[in-house]
Amino acid sequence: MEKLKGAVAVGFLRLFALLPWRAVQAVGAGLGWLMWKIPSRSRDVVHINLSKCFPELGPQALQQLEKQTHRDIGKLLAESACAWIWPADKTLKLIRQVEGLEVMQQALASGKGVIGIATHIGNWEVLNHYFCSLCNPIIFYRPPKLKALDELLQQQRVQLGNRVAPSTKEGILSVIKEVRRGGVVGIPADPEPALSSGLFVPFCGIQALTSKFVPGMLAGGKATAFFINGFRLEDGSGFKVVIEAAPEAMYSEDVEVSTAAMSGMVEKYVRAYPSQYLWSMKRFKKRPEGEPRWY
Repeated sequence: MEKLKGAVAVGFLRLFALLPWRAVQAVGAGLGWLMWKIPSRSRDVVHINLSKCFPELGPQALQQLEKQTHRDIGKLLAESACAWIWPADKTLKLIRQVEGLEVMQQALASGKGVIGIATHIGNWEVLNHYFCSLCNPIIFYRPPKLKALDELLQQQRVQLGNRVAPSTKEGILSVIKEVRRGGVVGIPADPEPALSSGLFVPFCGIQALTSKFVPGMLAGGKATAFFINGFRLEDGSGFKVVIEAAPEAMYSEDVEVSTAAMSGMVEKYVRAYPSQYLWSMKRFKKRPEGEPRWY
């Protein structure tokens, strides 16, 4: 049964990848509209997250943000299918604007290990190709449950000669070793970690369990880091990549200070592009002791 599910999933991805870009955007938006209209657990998660993180919004404004969020999630799914199936050079043509490239160049020339910090906002699959076209990083990721899909992603995410590391003990060790020897890695900042691997720090006015992994590698300036994200352009033509140096507080020896600084950067991007964040992710699944569960 798993093989059948995997074959069907990969088949749908290949169908999406046959469409021209404007059709990909249109189909993705339509898929998102259906996700917004049809009751589901995922739709409930989006509503809970947005209502908690944007309490200042009235009912109408909140509903509009939920609608646009689902449209962007639908676009993300369709776009990612193309990024997974297309040759990397075709995907790279979707990068229309780049801000802060000099920040990345300075980090790569520093002689230290380099961490490119991404966020689940915009489209990180397209961003992956851009990042890997400029250097030779190890990309840290959570493997999907379907084996066929994981095999496809491992193959497609290394088209430009980079490597990937799953979020396993072996993968974590390979990332740490790469940074220590002066290499480059790409790590998402916002997946919720295990309780033992994170701290509760503010994110959009909420205490959110946040990984200490990146702050631990940066403490005291042992490595250097920048944030890199790919935001969807309003005209649907492609993406804008924004690169920004990690704030000084992220190099603090105080892990709570550095983790909070990282979370603050993620919040800045989320507030600038609220509908492009992956609000269907159960970002607040674990709560501080004594607080009720959200989901």
